[in-house]
Amino acid sequence: MVKRTRFSEYKDRYANYKFELSDDGILLMQCHTDGDSLRWHWESHDAMADAFADIAGDREIKVLIHTGTGENYNANWGSPVTSTGEPLYNAYADAEGVVTMDEKAWYGRMLIENVLAVDVPMISAVNGPCNMHSEVALLGDIVLASEDAYFQDLSHFPRGMVPGDGQHVIWEQIVGPNRARYLLLTGKKLTAQEALEWGAVNEVLPKDKVLDRAWELAHELAKRPPIALRNTRHLFTQNFKRAFLNELSHGLQAEMWAQRQFFPFGAGMQPIDRAWDQKPWSD
Repeated sequence: MVKRTRFSEYKDRYANYKFELSDDGILLMQCHTDGDSLRWHWESHDAMADAFADIAGDREIKVLIHTGTGENYNANWGSPVTSTGEPLYNAYADAEGVVTMDEKAWYGRMLIENVLAVDVPMISAVNGPCNMHSEVALLGDIVLASEDAYFQDLSHFPRGMVPGDGQHVIWEQIVGPNRARYLLLTGKKLTAQEALEWGAVNEVLPKDKVLDRAWELAHELAKRPPIALRNTRHLFTQNFKRAFLNELSHGLQAEMWAQRQFFPFGAGMQPIDRAWDQKPWSD
């Protein structure tokens, strides 16, 4: 949960999130794995929720830039489910597995709530493909994308799961219900240019210019009074907060229940082309 924090307390806390603070109060949050593009596993997923809680509690920053590293924004799969190479648990159907997935649902809810709790303008610099947790980037007040970026929800319905961890909320809010349902059901790869036309991003730029443009915009925003910055962010997030309050917990419950069929043998992040009823990789 969000509490009062300071940059010195969290700047070196996270293995997958690098932080820099400029003299004019701009915080750069750069996602990575060992200095390259972020690889999703449970540790990086859960730590992102905690990292945003720290950012949200830092009242000394004026603008947040959120971006990735290397070729991808976050289109890499972690394998297996933990960074140490061990399964999270052996059998999802047992009581231990249910408790574990309940905790993961909590982290999923905290991730979105803590992004929305950030009370300074947030600029998302999507530096490459994004096919997991696109809601994080799309909750930025300004969303920039590289020419090679695309958005795609491959971690849910195309794999036999319910898109209930926030995708069902953010895409409907931004592009409308018909486009959102089509995107989530088909696994459509929404190119940066299409995302611009759909209203999901604000600018499409060459890959090597995305972060520079984010800094340019951030420096301009940071000239405004801190209270004006924070209260403007509050205004811009209110509708999102209402939408997630109405639908996120319901969506997470639907997703967790459906996972009992998809993960009858564990919660490993299996390849996206694996059949939902395929025998476990540990078999």
